[in-house]
Amino acid sequence: MSKTKIEWCDYTSNPIKGLCKYACEYCYARKMYKRFNWNEEIRLDMSVLDQIAKIKKPSRIFVCSTHDLFGEWISDKWIFDIITELHRYPQHTFLLLTKNSKRYKDFTFRKNFWLGQTVVRKDDYIDLRKMPNLNFVSFEPLLDEHIGNYYFPAGWYIIGGLTPTPKHSHSCIDKILAQANKFGVPVFIKHNAYYPMKKEEFPIIKMEMML
Repeated sequence: MSKTKIEWCDYTSNPIKGLCKYACEYCYARKMYKRFNWNEEIRLDMSVLDQIAKIKKPSRIFVCSTHDLFGEWISDKWIFDIITELHRYPQHTFLLLTKNSKRYKDFTFRKNFWLGQTVVRKDDYIDLRKMPNLNFVSFEPLLDEHIGNYYFPAGWYIIGGLTPTPKHSHSCIDKILAQANKFGVPVFIKHNAYYPMKKEEFPIIKMEMML
């Protein structure tokens, strides 16, 4: 558990350790594992979540920022154990982000969980209308100019670029913003998108337990 430089959350918590099998070429976590010679074995460390009890102020906590919690190689039991532990903290908002959002359907989340889908290329597109549990879409890093041509019905958009050299144009973001404006979706544009207009909007999230 640590304070984070990720602009759209307050803390990150990483109970899943080891190298993510997606092996995305842009993944900062893989670079850190190599640089610091960290243990690459995929494993569960539930003790990491104990630190959440020390956070007194309601906060946005990004869970598994260095791995994909819903990757096919992660067992149902590991996911269930993590979600069950997080249910102890209804005062916080837990943000989950995956490339494999179909697994969200296999679990039950309370209202203080926000479930996200990563979309960096048009090949990542799924019909989100078939994903009723999905809350937000993260377009980071933007790697495909055609992403803005698709419809993403979600409650929040996060937009970011490839660091240090973005691959997208401003017109790509323009298309996403046009869609957001049409459907009233709040948008958070990260500084690494190098977009001339600042936009740091958050959705209204009710801090309440699902009865």
